[in-house]
Amino acid sequence: VLDAFPLGRAPLAADDVHLLAEASRLAFADRNAYLADPAFVDQPVARLLAPDYLRERAAAIEPDGSLGEAEPGLPEQRGALPAAWEPPSTTHLVVVDRWGDGVSVTASVENAFGSRRMVSLTGEGGFLLNNQLTDFAFQPEDEAGRAVANRPEAGKRPRSSMAPTLVLTADGKLAWLLGSPGGSRIIGFVAEAVVAMVDWGLNPAEAAALPHVLNRNGATEFEAWSELEPLAEALMARGHETRFDVMVSGLAILQVTAEGLRGGADPRREGVALGD
Repeated sequence: VLDAFPLGRAPLAADDVHLLAEASRLAFADRNAYLADPAFVDQPVARLLAPDYLRERAAAIEPDGSLGEAEPGLPEQRGALPAAWEPPSTTHLVVVDRWGDGVSVTASVENAFGSRRMVSLTGEGGFLLNNQLTDFAFQPEDEAGRAVANRPEAGKRPRSSMAPTLVLTADGKLAWLLGSPGGSRIIGFVAEAVVAMVDWGLNPAEAAALPHVLNRNGATEFEAWSELEPLAEALMARGHETRFDVMVSGLAILQVTAEGLRGGADPRREGVALGD
């Protein structure tokens, strides 16, 4: 969606943040309505990612005004209700080995200590069982009585916001690896970091430390930093509802360069970038 707009390449410029928030608003409208376990619900992923459809969605964005709460873009597709609250008890790591192969991994037990149940295969040690049930929609039907796509069902996998990401160059070479914990805000954390590096020219450490601004198809959310107050005022002038909140991300980022690897770990958590 953002490909339709020239980004100003200035970190957290009001024009760019407005576009990022509006694109995220449209993406979350579709994500919340349609996505669920493909073994149980037909997924319109190809249609949602089709270039013509993305251009159509981008055309709804106004440079000087907010959409407010966006509607899903495939009205004939069976819809759902917004996702339930997603507690942040997740971790993320990125690794590139000596041969240049990379991996980006997000793992979660959901709520703190998962389901509070420890199991062991040997009688010694063990691991916590997760509690991913809160990633299902809490209401199985909408107001019209239609079944919600992400409702709980036996054997069904809940929808997740985990977004381990690999960014490739135009010729298919690995350029960046990143991801983050943070519940449903993971998507916004990762999207902002990608824009920060690709469009604003920040390095991995700068991108990981950047104050967060994101939108989940509601209020545009700002990390609780006083430095962001002028930016919030600029977006309010464009019709955004705004809210400040604590955002405990945990971005882990690697950049592959001709000179070697560059790493950045989110200063909000205990992560660190290490190498030989």
